[in-house]
Amino acid sequence: MELQQMRYVLAVAETNSFTRAAQRCLVVQSALSHQIARLERELGARLFDRTSRRVRLTPAGEAFLPAARQCLDAAERAAAEVAAAVGEVRGRLAVGLIPTVAAVDIPRALHDFRRRYPQVRVSLRVGASEDLVEQVKQGTLDVAFLGLPTTAHPQGVTTRELARDRLVAVVAPDHPLAGEPAVTLRRLSAEVFVDLPAGTAGRAQSDQAFAAAGLVRDVAFEVTTADLIARLVGQGLGVAMLPSAYAPQLAGVVTIEVADAPARVEYIVWSRFGITPAATAFLGVLDLAPGP
Repeated sequence: MELQQMRYVLAVAETNSFTRAAQRCLVVQSALSHQIARLERELGARLFDRTSRRVRLTPAGEAFLPAARQCLDAAERAAAEVAAAVGEVRGRLAVGLIPTVAAVDIPRALHDFRRRYPQVRVSLRVGASEDLVEQVKQGTLDVAFLGLPTTAHPQGVTTRELARDRLVAVVAPDHPLAGEPAVTLRRLSAEVFVDLPAGTAGRAQSDQAFAAAGLVRDVAFEVTTADLIARLVGQGLGVAMLPSAYAPQLAGVVTIEVADAPARVEYIVWSRFGITPAATAFLGVLDLAPGP
């Protein structure tokens, strides 16, 4: 079984197309198809169901995929370690981040990183804090930026606290509260809310604060990105609560201080069980020591 065959299988699985997979892998389709067919003969099972209209993983293909990814990741990590041993940082850097990260200017940090380490491929994944922590544990992310209530702390990963912040109310410019210097949770509880999905750490910051105050609120819209939250708020569909350090980036809305606002903590986390040369270099750009 060859690494190239695994790469071809992953490409087909991710694109659902032999044609697009061949284009991604920079080979002719016949060569890619031949290598996958050869692998299937070696394994004694078909990895894909092929029709004229679609390509779909078989149960055997579904079972093959996770191990293939791990094998390719291990090979890539080994090559990166060899390069690091001779003073060259290469490989991949997978960074996870919440939609409202504000403690670090991510584009600027990546600009500095890319300028110093141009041979590293960077991928960014936006998600909820709890999902990002799991991906760091599993090794699919190298580092992740989180935002959590003060009552929570990342578990099973190496953690550095970056900043503490409070939430502010975000309303449309023509909302009756727009001219107020500050509001309370009780006043806000009478409004309709736009918020992150229930169960996420970003949502928990507000849910816990309202529950602690003995208040119930109506979350009519659940949205996964902060910019879409702001767009819905700007259309007058509800109000929101977002980090004060992040809210100034939003256009078309007004922010208001909340007297009894919930607090949040931003962290950066990485694996306890080894860190890639690229991730070590990225932490260096951020002036963070990669030790435990």
